[in-house]
This record gives sequence, structure tokens and C-alpha cells, in this order.
Amino acid sequence: MKAAVYTRYGAPDVVTIQDMAKPVPKADEVLIRVRATTVSSGDWRMRSLNMPRGFTLLARPALGLFGPRKPVLGSELAGDVEAVGPQVRVFKPGDAVVAFPGIGLGCHAEYRTMRETGAIAHKPANLSYEEAAALSFGGSTALDFLTTKGNLRRGDKVLIIGASGAVGSAAVQIARHFGADVTGICSAANRALVLSLGANRTIDYAQEDFTRNGETYDIILDAAGTTCFARCKSSLKDKGRLLLVLSGLPALLQIPWIAMTSGKRVVAGPAAENPADLATLCALAREGAYRPAIDRSYPLDQIVEAHRYVDTGRKKGSVVITVA
Repeated sequence: MKAAVYTRYGAPDVVTIQDMAKPVPKADEVLIRVRATTVSSGDWRMRSLNMPRGFTLLARPALGLFGPRKPVLGSELAGDVEAVGPQVRVFKPGDAVVAFPGIGLGCHAEYRTMRETGAIAHKPANLSYEEAAALSFGGSTALDFLTTKGNLRRGDKVLIIGASGAVGSAAVQIARHFGADVTGICSAANRALVLSLGANRTIDYAQEDFTRNGETYDIILDAAGTTCFARCKSSLKDKGRLLLVLSGLPALLQIPWIAMTSGKRVVAGPAAENPADLATLCALAREGAYRPAIDRSYPLDQIVEAHRYVDTGRKKGSVVITVA
């Protein structure tokens, strides 16, 4: 099979298309013929070792000291089941599915195996393969931070920083679905997109500083890594929650002190990878409450160009790779 492989860290051109052995499903696994996947900000960070402050030295031992331990990136996919192991009961050959191996990676290839009990689900029929491939990375992060970590409640006022990215665009839709009043921070060029996703209003970060407009929020979700508690604490209501999707080590170390002294809460760290979240996202997609935003699409043999575009930091929603 063809796969996009990287054997050293660096710029987009460290990724090359190579032939690899086609995987064989184990007894409890399904073999998926990948139709579409994405190049996410997570792929960019792992490829380049561009990590939040304080984590650069920790990243190389975790990902591979002398080179990547997992040479095929890609955390999410959509495709068709080609074969199943003898213990598989829920899926059969021909089923259209979505899967989210997450940190297990391996989706930038023509085939990927998944355990039946893992994060795999039948593809919502109202989504294309390209849309379904972009369902998981941003959606599961937004869902975990808002509902599990952030304890989102109906009627909450929610501010989403980076509302046009993969996580931010999902967060707008999920927050609105659960009854929040949503303000999205984005560029003027992305205002129409963010409003179309369900935001009640937007703030153009180039024209207005949200910390000085007098508004306060129950939840501030920063999907862009551009704020900190010291800057936005006056914009949080009493018992307000600051959710840092991207956070450096200094922000993590401050969390206990902030909780003890301010009456407000900061939540940071990686999003949980829970198979149940994928089922929830598929259900929301089927009822029309969540539809991944797609910026650009590239074929697998142009994946280096896709990486270059993601590196600019200007993508809206997800960048999709078509495989089959």
C-alpha cells in the first residue's frame, strides 16, 4: 500500500510517499480502505516538533529520540471496511465507517486496521467521506473540553478564541447545540463562516480586544493558544472556566494556585480520547447539529503541499487528504 512516511523531524518535505506492507486484521480488528483523512495541527506539531512552551524537550523522548516511532501520521479517517477478523460482530465488509485512532496515528495510508471496540463507528450517511474524515480531531477535542472538562450548561455565555479552526469551528457548533450563547473570535475574513456555524456574534481580533469590552463569560475556550489567565481573568464570571486547548508548561503549573485564590478555574492538558465521544459526534452529525468545516482538499500524492498549508496557521476548519 501507499503511505505518507516521515523518518525525521522537520519541514513538510520530510514527508514522502512510500510503499508499505498492507496490514492484516487480527481476530478482533477491521481492515479499513481509507477514502479520506486529514492533516491536522497535531500532525504539524509531531512532524516539526513545534510544541507549546516547556514541552519541546519532552516531545522528542515521547515521540522518538532519534526519529519518529510512528512514521505514518494522521489521527482520523473515513473509509470502507474491506475485511474483518473472525471475532468482529458489529462491522462487515462494505460498511462505510469513520475512525479516530488519535495518538495511535497511521491514517495517512491506503489502509488502517482498528479494533472493533476502539474509536470506530458507521459513517453518518449525510456526510461525505471528506467531511466524515474531519469529524473526530476537532470534534472530540471540543466535546471533551466543553462538556467534560468545562461542564458546559444551557444558557452559559461562551467565548471561543480561534473559532474558525478545526477545534474552534467544532466548538461553536457543539456549544450552540447544548444551548450556549456563543461569541467567536476570528478574522474579518472568517466572520461569515463562524456565523454560519451558529455563533451568535463574532469579534474581529484585529479590531477589538475582548478583554477590554466589558463582557464576561462563563467559559472562554482558547483553541488558538493566544491567551492566558492573567490576561483574561477579568473577562471570566465568578466560577468561570478558562479552557486552554493549547497550553505551555508554565500555564499548567499555575492551575492549582489559580483555583485556590481566584474562585475561577483553568483547565488545560490533552483532550481525552474516548470511543464514546466519536459515537456522540456521529449522532450530532446525523441530526444536523455538527458538520465539519473543510478548507482545502489534496490528493495523497500532494500531502507535502497540504502540510505546507497547515504550517501557515491560516487554515479554516480542516485540511483533507483524499486517498482512495
